[in-house]
Amino acid sequence: MEAAAGERAEPGNLAGVQHIILVLSGKGGVGKSTISTQLALALRHAGKKVGILDVDLCGPSIPRMLQSQGRAVHQCDSGWVPVFVDQEQSVSLMSVGFLLEKPDEAVVWRGPKKNALIKQFVSDVAWGELDYLVVDTPPGTSDEHMATVEALRPYRPLGALVVTTPQAVSVGDVRRELTFCRKTGLRVMGVVENMSGFTCPHCMECTSIFSSGGGEELARHAGVPFLGSVPLDPELTRSLEEGRDFIQEFPKSPAFPALTSIAQKILDATPACLS
Repeated sequence: MEAAAGERAEPGNLAGVQHIILVLSGKGGVGKSTISTQLALALRHAGKKVGILDVDLCGPSIPRMLQSQGRAVHQCDSGWVPVFVDQEQSVSLMSVGFLLEKPDEAVVWRGPKKNALIKQFVSDVAWGELDYLVVDTPPGTSDEHMATVEALRPYRPLGALVVTTPQAVSVGDVRRELTFCRKTGLRVMGVVENMSGFTCPHCMECTSIFSSGGGEELARHAGVPFLGSVPLDPELTRSLEEGRDFIQEFPKSPAFPALTSIAQKILDATPACLS
């Protein structure tokens, strides 16, 4: 996405970030935060240094998924220091969840205050050197999305990864998300179909609980890449509940090759001249 004339990134906290990917969906409950988390972990296992910016202000679930809830955010000379979720400090995270006094506190804010915090997250988090910054967004196409895209526009995001589930209701909402991307000039890197069938751990037969193929058909009609289908997997659910590294601990899961393939396609779509 090209910056508008005269709209250029000021040197600052995103200067060391090579590539920015937004994870979007027009519908809630499709597993957007799951895909964001697993994409970040898969990129980490590919040897990349990754940050996650959680701008889902009313539903900040990623701190729990990465077993980082309750951690304190500190200030440095250039702003907030993100929370490192691993000892190697290869995955860092910033979320409104770290700013709430209690984990069950509701964010009851009007739009301007949300937008101001999003802009502050973009400008005032000291990420340092990152290969990728994954931005997890709330569902829909609200002013929070506009605030996120406009704040990131000067830094020329690599593009958007759009998440859907197979059923027609979800696909319809996500189609509107693709329209949002076109109207805002945000490149769509591809569509991911999440919860695409359930593979029985005993007989390995795959059952399409929510129908199948909706994400791939949507991508074909929209003329954007289809990045893959991620099946429902109890092990993936358990790893998210317990804050474990699914990519490392469950290589035999049917969801493992799907997630690593999606990450590899993202790597392949990264311009070589910028890597």
